[in-house]
Amino acid sequence: MRLCSECRNTPWPFVLVTTIAVVVSFLTWLTMGLSEPEPMFRIGVTAAVFVAVEGTLVHYVISCIQRHCQHQAMYIDTRRGLDQGV
Repeated sequence: MRLCSECRNTPWPFVLVTTIAVVVSFLTWLTMGLSEPEPMFRIGVTAAVFVAVEGTLVHYVISCIQRHCQHQAMYIDTRRGLDQGV
């Protein structure tokens, strides 16, 4: 994980990802409860869904943070003018 120190210390994207994964896993738990499978199978499927959703979203969030991080930029051009061609 190659994140700058400022981006690494922001927990909110990861808290949001974990919340989404918990909600999806809970919905899976409830849906599996309708078909009444064995308890270990229900726990296993719910855990697999949590790991899959969490892993996918964490990978997505890290790649977005890396792509959009501008804390290490030496100079950011804030002027919004048109290019004065030669």
